[in-house]
Amino acid sequence: MNYQNELKDFLTRIDDFISSDIYSHTPEFMFESLKDWSAFHSLEEVKEWFVNKRKQSTLEVEDIPLKQVAGWNIDKDSGNIYHDSGDFFTIHGVRVTSKNREVAVTWDQPILEQVGYDGGLLGIIRKRINGIPHYLCEAKEEPGNYGKVQISPSLQATFANINQAHGGRKPHFTDLFMERDNLDDVTVLFDAWLAEDGGRLHLKRNRGILIELDEAASISLPNDNFIWLSLYQIKQLLKEDAWINPHIRGILAHG
Repeated sequence: MNYQNELKDFLTRIDDFISSDIYSHTPEFMFESLKDWSAFHSLEEVKEWFVNKRKQSTLEVEDIPLKQVAGWNIDKDSGNIYHDSGDFFTIHGVRVTSKNREVAVTWDQPILEQVGYDGGLLGIIRKRINGIPHYLCEAKEEPGNYGKVQISPSLQATFANINQAHGGRKPHFTDLFMERDNLDDVTVLFDAWLAEDGGRLHLKRNRGILIELDEAASISLPNDNFIWLSLYQIKQLLKEDAWINPHIRGILAHG
């Protein structure tokens, strides 16, 4: 049987258990998670691709003193750290008072604060290929990543990056997400603010978005760091240590 026939049979069997307040695509999410329907790669081929991406990474990260970091400054009066552009984030102190934590009632700590508080867009593109849903992911380098490279959403960018405050190019697929409500070939499946780690980040949140691009719509992959994965493959890769980044987990957890 093909994907659509098996899906139809599955949905018929679980119909009595489906709640009316779930997302309309959640039952299919359940079905996709049970078997690898990928039209492109086996799970072992995906693993080989990712291992090679880590081996081929040219990212080099060197610990240096804060006072040597180019483009960042320390305010002489407050001691706060900020970027020359006035964008990205600042580092300042907070004094915390709480009766519900495991430490003393009051403590002080430094904390990162996103300029404007709203951090950025975390977006995954879902597209049916031969009728089968696939998810566009990227093997992305970040300086703080465990293993340098992690499997990340189709778009992972702060608004500072989207506005090109760094002076570089606009992140790939930005327009699909920024214009998501105005595009005829895009359906928004999930769109909500997602909380970030409040122990390190002050009032930080990111916009988590899952869009479905029409099957007939064309999309070009910028390079071979991008790959179409099945939902089954993504969930299987969660079993590997620090391969799937937390933003993919956050977006797909809604289903």
